Amino acid sequence: MDQRYEVYALADPHFYETPDRLSQEGRTATPLYETARRAVPRGWESTRTGDWLTLTPLGADGRPAPGPAQGWKIHASATRDNAERIAAIVWDYCVPRRIPFKFVPGPHLLHLRNTKYAARDTSGKFVTVYPEGEEQLHQVLRELGALLEGFEGPYILTDLRWGDGPLYVRYGAFARAFVVDERGSLVPAVRDGEGRLVPDRRAPSFQVPAWVTLPAFLEPHLAARNTTTVGELPYRIEKALHFSNGGGVYTGTDTRDGRRVVLKEGRPHAGLAADGADAVMRLEREKNALERLAGTGVVPEVRDWFTLGEHRFLVMDFVEGRPLNSYFGDRHPLLTPDPDPRAVAAYTAWALRVHAAVERAVAAVHARGIVFNDLHVFNIVVGPDDESVHLLDFEAAAPAEEDGRQVVAHPGFFAPPDRTGPDVDRYALACLRLALFLPVTTLFVIDRGKAAHLAQVIAEQFPDIPGDFLDEAVAEITRDGGAPRAGRDADAGHDRRAGHGWTGSAGPRGATTGAAFPAGRGTPSYRDPADWPASRDWMVEALLASATPDREDRLFPGDIAQFTDGGGLGLAHGAAGVLYALAESGAGRYEEGERWLLARTASAPPGTPFGLYDGLAGVAHVLDRLGHRGRALDLVEGILRERWQKLASDLRGGLAGLGLVLGSLARATGETELRERAAEAAHLLTARLAEPRPDTPRRRAGLLRGASGVALFLLRQYEWTGERTLLEAAAVALRRDLEQCVVQPSGGGLEVDEGWRTLPYLGDGSAGIGMVLDDYLAHAPDEEFTRARDAVLTAATSRFYAQPGLFQGRAGMILHLSRTTAPGATPKRLAAQVDALGWYAMAYEGGLAFPGHQMMRLSMDLATGTAGCLIALAAALDGEARAALPFLPHPAAAQAAPTDAAP
Repeated sequence: MDQRYEVYALADPHFYETPDRLSQEGRTATPLYETARRAVPRGWESTRTGDWLTLTPLGADGRPAPGPAQGWKIHASATRDNAERIAAIVWDYCVPRRIPFKFVPGPHLLHLRNTKYAARDTSGKFVTVYPEGEEQLHQVLRELGALLEGFEGPYILTDLRWGDGPLYVRYGAFARAFVVDERGSLVPAVRDGEGRLVPDRRAPSFQVPAWVTLPAFLEPHLAARNTTTVGELPYRIEKALHFSNGGGVYTGTDTRDGRRVVLKEGRPHAGLAADGADAVMRLEREKNALERLAGTGVVPEVRDWFTLGEHRFLVMDFVEGRPLNSYFGDRHPLLTPDPDPRAVAAYTAWALRVHAAVERAVAAVHARGIVFNDLHVFNIVVGPDDESVHLLDFEAAAPAEEDGRQVVAHPGFFAPPDRTGPDVDRYALACLRLALFLPVTTLFVIDRGKAAHLAQVIAEQFPDIPGDFLDEAVAEITRDGGAPRAGRDADAGHDRRAGHGWTGSAGPRGATTGAAFPAGRGTPSYRDPADWPASRDWMVEALLASATPDREDRLFPGDIAQFTDGGGLGLAHGAAGVLYALAESGAGRYEEGERWLLARTASAPPGTPFGLYDGLAGVAHVLDRLGHRGRALDLVEGILRERWQKLASDLRGGLAGLGLVLGSLARATGETELRERAAEAAHLLTARLAEPRPDTPRRRAGLLRGASGVALFLLRQYEWTGERTLLEAAAVALRRDLEQCVVQPSGGGLEVDEGWRTLPYLGDGSAGIGMVLDDYLAHAPDEEFTRARDAVLTAATSRFYAQPGLFQGRAGMILHLSRTTAPGATPKRLAAQVDALGWYAMAYEGGLAFPGHQMMRLSMDLATGTAGCLIALAAALDGEARAALPFLPHPAAAQAAPTDAAP
């Protein structure tokens, strides 16, 4: 579970959105600090950007006064109780002295910066002050530090603390600048001692750049910072299991008796829950709950409780076993194309036993008067006997008599607000019944009514599940707050094996609601993705209904990546990708959207990446395809003025993707400069392939970030030029990716091995490699590649994939199957994947939409959402459109051989 997505799910019930939109028109009203509502001082400029309200003094010409581009900046942290006073003190100090500063203008935004899974490199930063030079830095630290003496706040991990107050310092950029780093990515930058742009490192630990000398007045504070160590503890810390903004979780050994232990850390004022409790308070709640549950045999026993350097630690016995979520990858029977009925039956029996054990454990917790409040597959450990369970992570636990609501939860098990007290755990137990068989219950965050459809699918795939097991789960998940809780004798009533799908009546803005699916009314129907071309029209309806041409930051809602620099423009997550999908699928043009993209690229936002899928090269390709060649050439010209040769090699944001765009435009325009730059990119990539490889056990593999994207560019360049060495280099690149792949013991599918997981997907997995293998084999036979392509086909025809998206889900498998020339790619295999895409189908504004990455909100983008599903379905179902990704045409539409290549 990627915890970054939770904060982007707060401001809008349907789409990922920036948290600052909570306070904008049409959203729930949220207050601003009184200081943020002050009139802008005369001679100052005020701007609101994301989480920040920035105050900048103006010069005599009415423009922002010039100041240093980088240096030592001061941060102030704050708590909910003192933030208003700190903001006022900083304002009153900085304005008379004409020192630029910014601060977080509202309590809701400050809270989100300090939640448990907020970014650790920005957590705690409430105010930023920009002094001019070290002399003023020292003066501000002394004077402002005195004014803020006694104020508390969370520790800022990236900075050095000034004394014991809320002020911190870090060297970094004041003005926005960017540079391509050693990994080939465009990142924030500062200038080093020789004036060169280098990455502005923002790791969650204090670091002084190599060319910067720590001012003498900061040295005592650095020494004080380094005095706290774990050396005198009676515990030997051996491994960090997990980090969050609230602290770390570590395994270790009690040196007094040799027993294995877990140490859990709580940082004061950080790691906030919805009720405002910080990590220390939550850790104390866990301690109290575990002590109350001592001796039950279903929770770890408490061993110690101490403070070290203002951080609180809870020490517990180490619980042997594996988290329940880890069993899916190596045990779930639907991870193969044709599950063995005996394996399905065996898994069913095991899952039912585990769920019964979890129910007994929760009952034991309730018997002691405690509500767990955070039951999910990551917090359940299955013992070595494969049946007994322990429950972990009681930070959110509460006495049952309080009858409270949930304040921290996994999205796939998050109870609706009408559930309180023990009913919170009962809801999670109901979700677990479904998640054990189809772990996609995060869909319930969008629509609880989806439970009825998932239960139907589960019943079809696992025929040995008792009839009432799923019925009771659906009744519990979908019941209204006032309805009686379903029990063993409750009449759930719906026919789990009838019908073919799902949709609900419209709620606000067309989203479906759980209340539309009460138990006992039958399984509703839904808009079937396989019903082409009607499904294309439904998806277009949803896409256009979601468009926001009045916004500056994005046109279509999509993945959270669109909120980084330039992300709202690009092919993967931005407007270009959706416009491309509309045109490629035969749905027509969205001219207002094209005007939006043209307006936003007249001067691209600073820091916009250069790549095919993440940035301006992809935008240029789409604009050229839509007939806006002049703007496309302008964008490419801008890229070529930068240090584009330093980009990484990959297709997503690197040389391979840029080279494809350059080569395509060169063929279309005949411009020699573009042809030469494409050839230069090919030469650079061929040279990199010839360099000694770093001695690392794992490398990125796959279409987007691996060597297969390089192979794709070299293949297309071979087709355009006929240079045989490019075809040979493409083979080298493909073999590099295949070296990172493994054959799955169950089923024989070939997948990319990342060490801790294997991936079959189109973006970073084996399906993307398979697409390039197909294109290579159209030019030259190769037995190794043929075997690999066939094994990739197996990986692309599994019964279950966790998400629907194009790059990391089932839609990518559909696209691959629609174009592969592997002999086993039968129409039946393709139809099965198209049909199963309906498992994730959702309604939006009367249309058909799909959830994005992490499936907590709908997405309309190409990489993760509805536009990507549109492309895949068009490729599979529309013989005329021949829809395809850029530079990966359908074989029937592609050239069989290079036009000017030697035979």
